[in-house]
Amino acid sequence: MVELKSDASLVRIYQGELVGFEVEGHQFIHQKGSPGWRSSDTEMFPIIGPVDQAGFRVQVPRNNAIQDQHGLLRELPYVLISESQNEAVYVKEYRAGTPVENSKYPEKSTKQHLEWPYGFQFEKSFSLKENQLEITFKISGEQGMPFMLGYHPAFKLQTQHPTIVTPTRTISLDEVIEVGSRALQVADTTSITLKDKHHITIQTEGFGHFMCWTEVRNMVCIEPITFYPYAVEQREIHLGFDCLDGDHRIFKVALHPKPQKS
Repeated sequence: MVELKSDASLVRIYQGELVGFEVEGHQFIHQKGSPGWRSSDTEMFPIIGPVDQAGFRVQVPRNNAIQDQHGLLRELPYVLISESQNEAVYVKEYRAGTPVENSKYPEKSTKQHLEWPYGFQFEKSFSLKENQLEITFKISGEQGMPFMLGYHPAFKLQTQHPTIVTPTRTISLDEVIEVGSRALQVADTTSITLKDKHHITIQTEGFGHFMCWTEVRNMVCIEPITFYPYAVEQREIHLGFDCLDGDHRIFKVALHPKPQKS
């Protein structure tokens, strides 16, 4: 367990997963073991969304890639490469074409191994600045590599009727639950505020969109994404790819809490 501390904040990270962000005694992050989801955060890369109806194959310039829901990155372990009182940096590396064990096999998938025809390095860093937590993703790899990126954090809820507020709309928890497993699309947005007993604002750079998901009332996932996967049929998921136009790309998520009663 890695802990980052400031006067009023405590961040806890376990093997690259954000398992706690506590400000003035209030916990903002969904706790592992609580109902709703077994994790507290993860990443979706190099694809977002399901591909079972497409035979677990994704079209890329180098033929087809074998992927499962949300990509293969989550199957790789993070390695801690640096740590200080207010910063921690983790990395995952993948060599092109290497088979990766699929944890969904055989109960939820017919593919035992996943593969991607491009090598990459995926760096995830946490930086605690006063009461703000900044999470930065650096993707390095071959120029021209197609990819999608999504960050999938889960936030703990303490009231029955929290709201998710964007610059143009207010979304109820019931609306998110009603959409179900597809996740509610929030397009063309770089900032969202979750208004619960306490408020927290999620600001992003590089993503451009969000989607929201939950099936319970004690947590909600507010997920920055580069592409909403249900905008196309699964066999056309490649239409949502971005491209690595240099040797790396940077994406950022900043969590701004307001630990006072709403």
